[in-house]
Amino acid sequence: MTAGQPWMAQSLANGAAGTALLHIERARTGQGTWQQAHSWITKAVAGEISAADATGLYLGAPAVAFILHAASTGSARYNGALKEVDAHVVALAHRRVDAALARIRRGELTSFAEYDVFSGLTGIGAYLLRSSPQGSAMERVLRYLVELTRPLRVDGQALPGWWVGHDQHTRTSARYLGGHSNQGAAHGITGPLLLLSQAVRHGVTVDGQYEAIETICAWFDAWEQHGQTGAWWPECVALANLPTGRPAQRGPARPSWCYGTPGIARAQQLAAIATGDTKRQHAAEEHFANCLSDPVQLGRLTDAGLCHGWAGVYQTVWRAARDAASPALRTPLLHLADGLARHAASVAADGHGFLDGSSGTALALMTAAQDTAPTSGWDACLLID
Repeated sequence: MTAGQPWMAQSLANGAAGTALLHIERARTGQGTWQQAHSWITKAVAGEISAADATGLYLGAPAVAFILHAASTGSARYNGALKEVDAHVVALAHRRVDAALARIRRGELTSFAEYDVFSGLTGIGAYLLRSSPQGSAMERVLRYLVELTRPLRVDGQALPGWWVGHDQHTRTSARYLGGHSNQGAAHGITGPLLLLSQAVRHGVTVDGQYEAIETICAWFDAWEQHGQTGAWWPECVALANLPTGRPAQRGPARPSWCYGTPGIARAQQLAAIATGDTKRQHAAEEHFANCLSDPVQLGRLTDAGLCHGWAGVYQTVWRAARDAASPALRTPLLHLADGLARHAASVAADGHGFLDGSSGTALALMTAAQDTAPTSGWDACLLID
């Protein structure tokens, strides 16, 4: 944290809050101490905790609530502090839903900040699904996501409700005039599909939820591409791609949690399990396995981190393999664990943070070493658990 960035400690991505997750998991498994974990939690909450409307799962009150929940599950530890922060997150969720529904009524395009995992209502919903799944805030987030899947008509053209009015960097650019449909787990429609499906598995549903899942899956079906190594999906669909039904991207990009086949295939697998669609589940797992057996795609992984590196791929595959209808996804795990270990040892981490740094990589390595689900549920913030 620097003097000019007092909010940085509350960042789940690369601040003390994210690093605390590693030490919480280590303390819960007896590989570390609660004194170490408490030290990082204290750093994360040292300043004024923000519950402003711009905060989300990866920054501010929701991030702090997530780590406190990870630390307190199954015990009374931090319950008082969690209760106080949780109330702010619930209030934030209601405000954010109100604003999002008002935007939909105005017929305006959305943005990443409204709905995505990092800053938006999908991420806030990921926390609420753990903390108060039957609460009114969770219900309203799901109702909003149902609305998000309904088409909008903009300048006479029907567009998916999740169509954003900017490019991948939240700017206006010539390549994405008129905005785009983002397909990734981090910022795209894969995130809402993960949450909608996870909620069904937890017995939390609202009217239209199954139809919303089907709508998103149908969109992925329409944009599924096929190559020599199997199916893949474009990272983005631009306005110019709609008339032809062909993306500008000509082949699979880097496999990753945030944008690539691993995140999308896991979402489709969970959607299939939630809806009882065995055909889709088998297809999703086959696409996943094909991606992992392609040395060209795996060769594009150049870092060890969770977001777009080996750690994120490993943790996503490990979770998917536990739910898989066949053992095909268990086979690559040993190879992926070796790749993760090699990159963790040889590639300099981008700091100590959770999303791109050494803390997130260490957490995935713990999963690989123990072959058991995280006791803290840390990967719920990726919605792959």
